[in-house]
Amino acid sequence: MQKNSPIENAPGLALFTIENSTDGIIWHDSEARIQHVNQAVCDLLGYTREELVGRTIQDINPHSTKKSWAKFWKELQKKKAVAFEDEHRTKDGRVIPMEIKVNFIEFEGREYAVGFSRDISARKKIEEEKNNAYTEICRLRKQLEMENEYLQEEVLELQTIGGMVGQSPALQNILRQVEMVAPTDAGVLIFGASGTGKELIAHEIHQRSPRGARPLIRVNCASIPRELYESEFFGHVKGAFTGAVKDRAGRFELANGGTLFLDEVGEIPYDLQSKLLRVLQEGTYERVGGETTQKVDVRIIAATNRDLKMEVTAGRFREDLYYRLNVFPIEVPPLRQRQDDIPLLARHFLDVSAKKFNVTQPKLSQAHIEQLKNYDWPGNIRELQNVIERAVITAQAGRLRWDLPGNRGVRISPRTKSPQEDFKILTFEEIRQLDRDNIQAALRQTGGKVFGQDGAAELLQTRPTTLASRIKRLGLKRTG
Repeated sequence: MQKNSPIENAPGLALFTIENSTDGIIWHDSEARIQHVNQAVCDLLGYTREELVGRTIQDINPHSTKKSWAKFWKELQKKKAVAFEDEHRTKDGRVIPMEIKVNFIEFEGREYAVGFSRDISARKKIEEEKNNAYTEICRLRKQLEMENEYLQEEVLELQTIGGMVGQSPALQNILRQVEMVAPTDAGVLIFGASGTGKELIAHEIHQRSPRGARPLIRVNCASIPRELYESEFFGHVKGAFTGAVKDRAGRFELANGGTLFLDEVGEIPYDLQSKLLRVLQEGTYERVGGETTQKVDVRIIAATNRDLKMEVTAGRFREDLYYRLNVFPIEVPPLRQRQDDIPLLARHFLDVSAKKFNVTQPKLSQAHIEQLKNYDWPGNIRELQNVIERAVITAQAGRLRWDLPGNRGVRISPRTKSPQEDFKILTFEEIRQLDRDNIQAALRQTGGKVFGQDGAAELLQTRPTTLASRIKRLGLKRTG
């Protein structure tokens, strides 16, 4: 200790207080040389008093340098007292976070400083745990926001398409297959024309699986621009390409722990199918522009309206990817092969549409149902939904009228004749006879009933009085 330093001249009580303080106290001069330490400093850093006196602050502070010390001393001279957080290094090399307060002292023309140091390791640990918890909460919140962004549209679509509504043998067969495969992690490939409800079957499989509590993420492979496929599937890092202004999670990352539904999987470009196959086989991928390999655990359900076997033969779809996806195939029949489901679907869509448009639900008669069943439905369930929504909007006084191509009351085909096909010209007598046959068919179907609900007038979509006059004029009988 330097002679005639402030500590030597301190009263006995002050020395006793300094020595027994729980805070570490270090006296040092303007050159950062340690003049005196109390026992708390020795206990904290693992040095003896003799080992510390004469050392510099740089010996115990891993961040202090001669340059930073000069800057610190000027600030202390100006402010006379400073407080900050820093670190001290122990004799065995450990680094301890400290809360430090330093006071400036002048004594006999010399400058000194006394520093009070307190170990804040416990507080820092708590703060770190809080920060980690906060970071995890932020990550989960961001994850949920991204999932919500993807899922909101899917939920709305599933709500409007109608769920697994129906009682036909074809639908019951599909449900039996769903029950078999849902509890497993097997890949499922759903075949069927557009609008048959393939996404609903995927949703049903997911809901009945052990992954049901995790997200079902849908990718419409037909709507992704070719240059964005990798980013859409695997995500990208900021700056990976023009427009990548921030990190973005891909669909695989969003579906982690859940199910990824690849809709229209046959539309994926051939040269990108190998990258998809790698993820399915190895469960790993990298974000576009990233170097970190990420692991993922997803179940794959794919759907297509193409004949993938023919696509494989034609060289447009990888055979190994086809077999990877087609572990458990499910074929969805078109609506025209599910006649028994049309009445149930029609009533369901009528109810949903009336609530959607906030109007009184129109009555659905048997005649209306027959007209729907007599149409071939090339657009399947989606077309049925659209037809009913349009009818609800245009209903006058609660009366439904289907906007369907073809003739009313007879088997309607969506196919129209080309200009090259022959068109048979009918005579007026043939037209008169066709009119008679059509009315007679309507009377037979309604049991001779003309007026009221499910009557022939409603089936033919004309006024009952008008139909009664035509029946009388043509000399027809109302009995079947």
